[in-house]
Amino acid sequence: MSLRVMLAWCLPAILLLTAAAGQAKPQLKPLGPNIADTGSEWYRFRSAIFDSVDGQRHYKVWVGIPKAAAPAGGYPALYMLDGNAAMARLDDKLLQRMSAAHPPVLVAVGYQTPLPFDVSSRAWDYTPDPGSESAPRIHGHKGGHSKAFRQLLMSQIIPWAEKQAAVSHQQRSLWGHSFGGLFVLETLYQAPESFRHYYAASPSLGWGGDMMLRQAQRLSGTAFDARTLKLMEGDGNSNSDRPELRGEDGQDRNARLAQILSGKGVKASYKSYPGLTHGAMFGTSLIDTLLSVSGAE
Repeated sequence: MSLRVMLAWCLPAILLLTAAAGQAKPQLKPLGPNIADTGSEWYRFRSAIFDSVDGQRHYKVWVGIPKAAAPAGGYPALYMLDGNAAMARLDDKLLQRMSAAHPPVLVAVGYQTPLPFDVSSRAWDYTPDPGSESAPRIHGHKGGHSKAFRQLLMSQIIPWAEKQAAVSHQQRSLWGHSFGGLFVLETLYQAPESFRHYYAASPSLGWGGDMMLRQAQRLSGTAFDARTLKLMEGDGNSNSDRPELRGEDGQDRNARLAQILSGKGVKASYKSYPGLTHGAMFGTSLIDTLLSVSGAE
């Protein structure tokens, strides 16, 4: 067979494969060293490994302790979900800015993986149990086990982290993005005493048929004394490839949720980020939260 004939047969197949690859989602790339590996002038870092009760998921948790002396009542503390990706956003310039104000203890709750996200594990851990309905799958990943993850967080991870430094139990904050934002909201609903301040960035509010919105309407306002919630969402989201967001606009959902929870006694606020997509909200909302918790805004 001549080269020209071979090309005539093979070229269409090559073009089809190239097109398919172009439409596929980009693979997550392994992370390089983070600030805990390279060292910081302003913080010292430690880490530990935890296992899920069923032994199927393994968590790497970093704790960053300010080198500045602790205040009399203890440091504030910020717990960050998707800890691998969160650690990758930290640098010494940011830590210096925080240290000039009221630096918090930083607790990054990640997974034992070189990747920024453990996509399957975060879906399993961060999404709530839908009750009588089966947990929806997002991109093929099972969810609905936030209760077990919260128990691990409260019974093992937080006690370990707060043995590493003097922390004010009245000044704990929790931040999460996307499914992590769902976990933040459900923790506020189910165990509001666990944290004082809640930060939910681009929470997937359409998950489970607007489950978090429906639950918010049934809440009693008696448990939310002095609890604050900051909802954050970009207006550059494209909902066409995110089934959990189809229907009502994400910005409208967040604004409506803030209004509902304000009526239940939560000090709830909503901030819109013009032009930012769902993915871009991860880093931007995290930095804003770090500056808010440290008073370095």
